[in-house]
Amino acid sequence: MRLGSINGLRLKQLKLVILAFFMLFLLWKWEKGTYYDSEILQPDPLVLTHPANSKFADQHTSSEEDFPSADPLPQSVGKVERQVTGAPPPLSTIGYSVDVSDGNEVPPPEKKECNYRNGKWVSDNRRPLYSGFGCKQWLSESWSCRLTQRTDFAYEKFRWQPEACEMPEFEASQFLRRMQDKTIAYVGDSLGRQMFQSMMCMVTGGKQRPDVEDVGAEYGFVLAPGAKRPDGWAYRFPSTNTTILYHWSSTLCDLEPLNPADRATSYAMHLDRPPAFLKNNLHRFHVLVLNTGHHWNRGKLRANKWEMYLDGAPNNNRNIAVIWKAKNFTIHSIVKWMDAQLPHHPQLKVFYRSISPRHFFNGDWNTGGSCDNTNPLAKGSGIHLNHSEDGDAEGAVRGTRIKLLDVTALSRLRDEGHISWYSIKATPGVQDCLHWCLPGVSDTWNEILAAQL
Repeated sequence: MRLGSINGLRLKQLKLVILAFFMLFLLWKWEKGTYYDSEILQPDPLVLTHPANSKFADQHTSSEEDFPSADPLPQSVGKVERQVTGAPPPLSTIGYSVDVSDGNEVPPPEKKECNYRNGKWVSDNRRPLYSGFGCKQWLSESWSCRLTQRTDFAYEKFRWQPEACEMPEFEASQFLRRMQDKTIAYVGDSLGRQMFQSMMCMVTGGKQRPDVEDVGAEYGFVLAPGAKRPDGWAYRFPSTNTTILYHWSSTLCDLEPLNPADRATSYAMHLDRPPAFLKNNLHRFHVLVLNTGHHWNRGKLRANKWEMYLDGAPNNNRNIAVIWKAKNFTIHSIVKWMDAQLPHHPQLKVFYRSISPRHFFNGDWNTGGSCDNTNPLAKGSGIHLNHSEDGDAEGAVRGTRIKLLDVTALSRLRDEGHISWYSIKATPGVQDCLHWCLPGVSDTWNEILAAQL
């Protein structure tokens, strides 16, 4: 009996040993790759994606620029926010390859596109990027607050620090090299003109540049009879063949005289047509920055004799005839048209700049409104939003190849940076709480533009 028990036990042990060897064999074959489906485990390759015209009236305090009679932002943004939910910024996926024979390879983490909308203003004693005293060749006197009786210039000493990423320092010569043989065009209202003048000061460091060529005539920028200024400016840097220009188009509509023979004629304001300047010159541009906003009010339309047209005829759509809706319709129209043009102009990058905030307190521009604060960042220094404060602009570019240059919220924190009551002649008058002192906030808009290029 005892011998039989011993033999039975040895047989069981032998079976366990055989089973263990079999399991080890299976594991070995698995590691060698015999039993897995290579089509399942093979990672799919990731796709690499990367994200003015002075024949029209201006109502304002200075001889330079315009003031709106109403700020269209609160009404239009409120309407759009009720219709559109905020969306996070798009993600940028960085492509990589994995060698499947090396099981230790770890793919890099997904990288987000830098969100320049969110961040904070930080003090920087290296600012400003140029001197308001020195940039007289490009900068309008009424916007150079250093030439006025203003004595506090703390507003010049701030830079924008985006959230979770570093914005590269703007370096003039490097920027011009990057823009070799390229044309940068700003098309919009007087705030677009400020951005243009800011860029001219930035790329020259505010220095006199006799070598820079005035090429405005190439784009039709000539002074019309009776006009105070041409409807644009264009300058070329011979060393890099870089052209920077501005064209005045305050509503981004095509304006057509109803009676060209009559200097006092009214103008058809074609809400569904891009400015003729864009249609005629788009093939010459490499970077285009569009903006509109503050001219959309009844006072401007009446003063300039602008009449809304749609489909080539006077607009009879009462819904679109509402000013803020006409503005929103036009923004969507110009963005849609631009998006359709991009496949025919692969060299072109287009940005739509969100609206610049006004800071009239205790009234509007013509009812005693003021912006007397000189304390920087009195209402905070940072922004963290999951959507733009300019809902019209954000909604228009969504789903298109047009990039949103979103400057509204970050500029809203800088009410001390406006022209205010300061002027060249030191005469009392209506305060300018729309335009910005230069150097100043508009330089940051250009820094963000340069970073996104």
